[in-house]
Amino acid sequence: MIDFQYIENDKLSNTEDLNLWLNSVITEENMVIGELVYVLCNDEYLLKKNIQFLNHNNLTDVITFDYSGDKIISGDILISTERVVENSKIFNVNYLTELNRVMVHGLLHLLGYKDKNEQDANTMREKENYYLNKFANN
Repeated sequence: MIDFQYIENDKLSNTEDLNLWLNSVITEENMVIGELVYVLCNDEYLLKKNIQFLNHNNLTDVITFDYSGDKIISGDILISTERVVENSKIFNVNYLTELNRVMVHGLLHLLGYKDKNEQDANTMREKENYYLNKFANN
């Protein structure tokens, strides 16, 4: 089950499409969906969580809390839509494309992908692009 929650954000209009897409990512990675919650929030909210839970005092676009077990993927993915807006300008893409990238990025973390070194970050980016292309072509 995928749930979308909103903290000082407008509701997404395409949650059914997102549900199908994100479920297909999980299935293609040979995992099973448990409970997945996306929280769309602002910088202030995400910064508080970053400090509270990770002891990081910096803005970020996404934080993932992993509650997965065995092959069942569960977790909370918190996304700052303010960072997504800024990133979309930096990377010269539209807002929804960047939001989808951040959504799948958080999910890939739950699926076991890392991005702390250059090789892992490259693998993560390849997976993001692969799944973004699949979503765009559906």
